[in-house]
Amino acid sequence: MAWDFRTDPDFQQQLDWMDGFVREEIEPIDALWGHRAYHPPDPTLRRIVDPLKAEVRRRGLWACHLGPELGGQGYGQLKLALMNEILGRSNWAPIVFGCQAPDTGNAEIIAHYGTPQQKARYLAPLLAGEIFSCYSMTEPQGGSDPKLFRTRAVRHGDDWAITGEKFFSSNLETASFVIVMAVTDPDAPPYQRMSMFLVPRETPGLRVVRLLGTAGEPLGHGMHAYVRYDDVRVPAANLLGGEGQGFAIAQTRLGGGRIHHAMRTVAQCRRAFDMMCERTLSRETQGSLLAEKQSVQNYVADSYAQIEQFRLFVLYTAWLIDQKTTAGARKEIAACKVLAATVLHDVVQRAIQVHGALGVSNELPLVGLWHVAAMMGIMDGPTEVHRVTVARQVLKGRRPAPDGWPTEHVPRKIAAARAKFAALLEHEVGNL
Repeated sequence: MAWDFRTDPDFQQQLDWMDGFVREEIEPIDALWGHRAYHPPDPTLRRIVDPLKAEVRRRGLWACHLGPELGGQGYGQLKLALMNEILGRSNWAPIVFGCQAPDTGNAEIIAHYGTPQQKARYLAPLLAGEIFSCYSMTEPQGGSDPKLFRTRAVRHGDDWAITGEKFFSSNLETASFVIVMAVTDPDAPPYQRMSMFLVPRETPGLRVVRLLGTAGEPLGHGMHAYVRYDDVRVPAANLLGGEGQGFAIAQTRLGGGRIHHAMRTVAQCRRAFDMMCERTLSRETQGSLLAEKQSVQNYVADSYAQIEQFRLFVLYTAWLIDQKTTAGARKEIAACKVLAATVLHDVVQRAIQVHGALGVSNELPLVGLWHVAAMMGIMDGPTEVHRVTVARQVLKGRRPAPDGWPTEHVPRKIAAARAKFAALLEHEVGNL
């Protein structure tokens, strides 16, 4: 019977090296330049970060989500999950290892659907860590529901003209190019109406209405954008994949992105949990350590159980993707996405409570992690949509009761048992 929770010893050595490398070499960068993680590096940061990237490449751990032909290792999702359990605790670690979001998802779809010319222009510098990219899908009036999208792309000879608005286009402020999802055939079936285009950031007509930050950032500042496309012209060669493939490409990208978010969330949960445990053993009140208070012990126990359950489910889902495909693990990926927001929120909330006033201050990262938990319930599709996906997938293989009475109805089961053993029961009655 194959049932093994051990990690391959050689790969475990790589993970152990990563753990020390991230802690000693990368987390100090977070402390000073965490806010610069998704900006093109200045000369000072280059002198620090480039040697670290070189060491990662030397160890064969660069962009491991991509195949060897693109400079990666072609690791499956299970290995990536174990790596992200370490990388997810740092802003800079995914960048140093060539696997930062949203660039990982963008790189994957260009690698999968891009032409050789598109790969040379957009994918190569993206993989080298020289540029950043943006994924522009969500719209103001329709959220993330593609059936409500209005942004249009119309063919004019050898060009496409894109017109419309997109909301919360992540990392547009520092991106060198944008992947835009637009309606190319409004009369086609809903999931075949859209196509995707590669748009250089400097293209005329691409206008930022305003920048969007997240909690704590000043109004009008941030890494995301409300963007307007005013007759943005791109060559026909900038079509990514084929016409009408936009939704299929989006599912390829978002499915992988959701499980990667869950992988990194495991790391963030562990970070908050470690802080909670340290605090309970360090702080004394009302005559004893916090660790001796029953309510705090409940916090620790509940958090431990939630994290371990969540981690094992993420690893199982990653394994399942390796055995099947992202589409074959749709139900499990959706469930991971739901759990990521819930577990991170619960663990961080308890950690904040244990730290008291310090927990809500800007001198600890807990409020930032709590904010990430709120974002996890929205990014790559809201929690409510993923719950619907899980429920539909679960119920798809179920059947209603044959006659309206539950199959576990006790009188029904007794009657069935009596019928099964009728001859024996008659024999026993006859011997009384």
